[in-house]
Amino acid sequence: MKQKKHSLLFEILIVSTKLGLTSFGGPIAHLGYFHEEYVRKRKWLDEQAYANLVALCQFLPGPASSQVGIGIGVLRGGLLGGIFAFLGFTIPSVIVLILFALLLQGMDIGDAGWIHGLKIVAVAIVAHAILGMAQKLTPDLPRKSIALFALLGTLLWQTAYIQVIVIVLAGVVGFVIYKDQKDSLQSAMHFPLSRRFAFVCLGLFFGLLIALPILRDITTSNWVAMFDSFYRSGSLVFGGGHVVLPLLEREFVPNGLLAKEAFLAGYGATQAVPGPLFTFAAYIGAVVNGWSGGILATIAIFLPAFLLVLGTLPFWDSLSRNPKIKGALMGVNAAVVGILIAAFYDPIWTSSILAPIDFALAAILFCMLAYWKLPPWVIVITGTIGGYLISLLG
Repeated sequence: MKQKKHSLLFEILIVSTKLGLTSFGGPIAHLGYFHEEYVRKRKWLDEQAYANLVALCQFLPGPASSQVGIGIGVLRGGLLGGIFAFLGFTIPSVIVLILFALLLQGMDIGDAGWIHGLKIVAVAIVAHAILGMAQKLTPDLPRKSIALFALLGTLLWQTAYIQVIVIVLAGVVGFVIYKDQKDSLQSAMHFPLSRRFAFVCLGLFFGLLIALPILRDITTSNWVAMFDSFYRSGSLVFGGGHVVLPLLEREFVPNGLLAKEAFLAGYGATQAVPGPLFTFAAYIGAVVNGWSGGILATIAIFLPAFLLVLGTLPFWDSLSRNPKIKGALMGVNAAVVGILIAAFYDPIWTSSILAPIDFALAAILFCMLAYWKLPPWVIVITGTIGGYLISLLG
C-alpha cells in the first residue's frame, strides 16, 4: 500500500514537472496545458470537475493556474499530492529565474524569435482547450448566451475584479434558469481533506496577513519585510500573474531595493520561461538577497495561494455536489468558457498573431495538437523553431 502511494506521488511529480518545463504562455495557456494533460490524456478528473475547480480558482486571489494544479494534485494524491504537483510545476522556472538574477541580469531577450514562437504555441494550446470545454459546458442556448456575456464583460471592462463579478452574476443567472433541472454530468470530484484542516489553513492565511506587517514594524528585519511584501502581494491579487507584476514593482523599485532596468530584465526573463508568472518573485528575491532571497520570496508569494486553495477545497467539494446549487455551477462553468475566450483574444492573440505567417504557424500547431494528436512537448519545440525561422524571414 505504501509503495503504491509512493509511486502515485512520484507520478504526480513527474507529470507536473513535465508541465513545469513545457507550459509557456501565462496562466490561461497553463489551463490549456492542464486540460490536455490531466483531463484529455490521463483522465485524472472529468470535464465537469475540471471546470468546477477552475471556477473556484477564479474566485480566489492568487495564481489561478497554480491553484488548479494544486487542486488536481490533492484530488489525485491528497495533501502530499498537492505539494508535489506544486513543486513540479513551479521549481523549473524558479531555478531558471534565480540563475537569471545571479548570472544574466540585463540580458535583452524580450524580442527573441523563439519567444514569439512560444506565444504562438500558447494560441494553439488555448484554442484547443476552449473548444473542448465549450462543447461540454455550453451545450444549450442559455449557457452559450452566458458565455457570450461573460466574454463581453471581461473583454470590455478589464479590471482586477471583473472576473469575480461576472462569475457571481453568471451563478445567479444559472441558478434562476436551471434550479429545477438536474445536471446529467456528475462530477467525480472528492478532495481527501478534512474541514478542520481547511479551517486551520484559512486561519493561517488571515493570521499571517494581519501579523506580518506588525512583525515587520517590530523587528525591522529585511527578511521579515521581504516576506511581508511578497506574502501581501500574493494574497491580494485577483486576475493572475500579469496583475502581480506591477504590484511587485511598487513594492521594490521606488524604495531603491531594485533598479528599474533590473526589474524589466527580470520581466523579460519571466515571460520567456515556462511555469507560473508568480515565480518572478524568485528573480526579485535573488537580486535583493541572493539565492536564499529567491527561495524565501517564492515561498512567501505562493503560500497564500496554497493556504486558500487547501482551505476552500473541502467546502467546494460538498457545494459542487449539492443539488440546490448545481444550476448556479452550470452558469458559472459557462461563464468560465467566456472568460477564457476573452483572455484568448487579449493578451494571448493580440500579443502573438502579428502577421499572416504567425497565423499560419498557429494553424499548423493547432492541427498537430487537435487532429494529429501529437504530445504538447512536440508542439512547444515546433513552435520555438518556427518562431525563430519567422524572425529570420523578418
